[in-house]
Amino acid sequence: MTDRMLVRSLALRSELALRRPAKTPWQLALYRFRQRKVAVWGTFVLLVLALMAIFAPLIAPYDPNLIDLAGGTKGGRPLPPSSTHWLGTDYLGRDYFSRIIYGARISLSVGFIAMGIAISIGAVLGGVAGYLGGSVDNLIMRITDVMLCIPQFFLILTVQSMTKPSIYNVMAVIGLTGWATIARVVRAEVLSLKARDYVMAARSLGASSTRIIFRHLLPNTMGPMIVAASLRVPGAILTESGLSFLGLGVQPPQASWGNMLQGSTKYLGTAWWMVFWPGLFISLAVTSFNFLGDGLRDALDPRALR
Repeated sequence: MTDRMLVRSLALRSELALRRPAKTPWQLALYRFRQRKVAVWGTFVLLVLALMAIFAPLIAPYDPNLIDLAGGTKGGRPLPPSSTHWLGTDYLGRDYFSRIIYGARISLSVGFIAMGIAISIGAVLGGVAGYLGGSVDNLIMRITDVMLCIPQFFLILTVQSMTKPSIYNVMAVIGLTGWATIARVVRAEVLSLKARDYVMAARSLGASSTRIIFRHLLPNTMGPMIVAASLRVPGAILTESGLSFLGLGVQPPQASWGNMLQGSTKYLGTAWWMVFWPGLFISLAVTSFNFLGDGLRDALDPRALR
């Protein structure tokens, strides 16, 4: 009787498993991502920062560029955090909480737009190199090797020193110099994908190389590209912060986390909050993006446990 009940129970489970709809690869990836608690917390922090940046005019209690030497400083010194100015003020009496919020707009925008430029260039060049191979692959990869050999920050620093510093130049320069790693990742994926049956079938049906690359190959490299994009954004944020700190990035009075640090070094011993808050938000954004990238890498890995 016990054996019969066990067999019936196993048969019922098998029937239920067959009736249950199979999970798609993206559903499995989402399930695996949810198991990475650190990645989920990183995503939550990034959502908070993004909402803070989007709704900055509604959240900021003051104009971030409003100079108030009379009410915002005391004896020419910045005011510490208080109920009036939650994160204190700077040496010009500007509310630091408002500048941090508006600085999130600049820093996150630079990260996302620069990442978009780098992904676009790297995906196209990597896809073309991997699919066509031969001399085309050799030429693109040698250019990629040269880009990887040159320290990116010093290359950006050189270009910025020869152009007028602005936020648009920062986005463009970071994006145009950050595609090399992505190109190598996409090329490696395309090399493994172009021998698949569906690519050979498309080629036998007369599909052009352009159609195969953009319709069949690049969409199937989305997983590695998403991971690469999530890890490119913190690099762009740090690069923008470094350029702004050196005076070659976002120019005052426009607030970014990097140029807020630039004006705070001389007050390091008397106004700790001027260094602490921008540094904290840069660290939060960069760390959260790294946690998100690690979580996406594990979630999108087809060899991961399900």
